[in-house]
Amino acid sequence: QVQLVESGGGLVQTGGSLRLSCAASGRTFSIYTMGWYRQAPGQQRELVASITRGGIANYADSVKGRFTISRDNTKNTVYLQMSSLRPEDTAVYYCNDAPYILGSNSWGQGTQVTVSS
Repeated sequence: QVQLVESGGGLVQTGGSLRLSCAASGRTFSIYTMGWYRQAPGQQRELVASITRGGIANYADSVKGRFTISRDNTKNTVYLQMSSLRPEDTAVYYCNDAPYILGSNSWGQGTQVTVSS
C-alpha cells in the first residue's frame, strides 16, 4: 500500500507563501493522478488541486490563480506552491489519489497550514 508523507506547513501571515511537499512510496507513483486536499476544523475534506501523470493541473475555484500544483516523478513527490494566502486557507493539508476512492489508500498525517490575519 502507498505511504504518503506531507510536509512544509507552518504559520504565515495573510499574503504570505508556503510550499508543501508530499512524498509517496510503495507503488509506481508516476501513473497516478495526485491531489492535494485540505480539511478545516468542523468541515469536510476538500480537493483543492490535482495533477495528472502528464502534468495537467486542475484547481478548485477558491485557490485558482494562487496555488500551483506540480510533481516530480523521479522523486515520487508532488508539491503545492501556495501564494497570496488567506485566513480561510487555514487547514490541515493532505495528498492522495485524485479522485480519492473510499477504502483505497490510507491518509498521511497531513501538514498544518495556519494563516493569520
